[in-house]
Amino acid sequence: MAIPITILHCDLLLYGREHRNLDRCRLEDVTDEYLVSTYGFPRAFIDYLVELLGSNLSRPTQRSRAISPETQILAALGFYTSGSFQTHMGDTIGISQASMSRCVTNVTEALVERASQFILFPREDGSIQRLKDEFYSVAGVPGVLGVVDCTNVTIKAPNAEDMSYVNRRGLHSLNCLLACDARGVLLWVETHRPGSIQDDAVLHQSELCYLFETELHKEGWLLADSAFQQQPWLMTPVQIPGSPPDYRYNMAHTATHCVMERTQQALKRRFRCLDGSKATLQYSPEKASQIIQACCVLHNIALQHGLDIWSDSGTAGLEQEEEYACVESLESEAYRVRQEIILTHFS
Repeated sequence: MAIPITILHCDLLLYGREHRNLDRCRLEDVTDEYLVSTYGFPRAFIDYLVELLGSNLSRPTQRSRAISPETQILAALGFYTSGSFQTHMGDTIGISQASMSRCVTNVTEALVERASQFILFPREDGSIQRLKDEFYSVAGVPGVLGVVDCTNVTIKAPNAEDMSYVNRRGLHSLNCLLACDARGVLLWVETHRPGSIQDDAVLHQSELCYLFETELHKEGWLLADSAFQQQPWLMTPVQIPGSPPDYRYNMAHTATHCVMERTQQALKRRFRCLDGSKATLQYSPEKASQIIQACCVLHNIALQHGLDIWSDSGTAGLEQEEEYACVESLESEAYRVRQEIILTHFS
């Protein structure tokens, strides 16, 4: 009988009939400094999330709810940003680990439901032109609509011990595709691919690839590093530069693509549950994928609120992932497009 009683108690904490005051950390009782140091974000940002997600976290019912939307959001933010994997953060807030896990699940699902509201690739002419102008101002590469890359997030081994999740470092992971603008705002996120899939294959299996091949290739291109195969809509560095224009193009490409590197560093520094330095995400691939998406949504919301941590020198200390270069064809249409860019803008 011990197991059913435990499950019932957990349900009562969130939606039970008896009202219990578990909101031991109230926003009005603590300083902004405490909120930032413990949960990663200031009061105004947390208030915004309560307003945004409150309807999802306060499901209509005749029962009392012992854990408020505010506390559920604090629990989830604490988990995302501390990398403490629930036990310590649950003690800080004053709820059990089982309730902490339920809070993280609820907030994660609510954020993922709103992903399309905060992560989207612009289609309007004015927005596309702004992307090009902002990227051109970085280092002079024309026609850039976004920079793209993949990053691995380590997870626990799936129950089935699926070897497809083992990456080239021997760790179970998800290989996540990200694209961002010149300010580091994420324009595209796909987080469900197993870690053994190479970056170029992740991109070519994605909806982003389909979008560019069928529509946006007429507007411009993405920038990617040498782990990706050059395409008419995907500009990569010249692998063996043989002229001053080639070198100038490569330098401008590197300076522009650095936006993505800094964005990945900022994302993993802000959301320590993703950086793998303390532990792996102790969830199934499906749930881990949702947590990564939720952190990406929060990243964009944070930038909308002016919470930019790019200037933090600590981002430089995160480990860089090993890169494998694709062999490029010098006779392809993609190669000719890149050569035209080099001759026109870097000669």
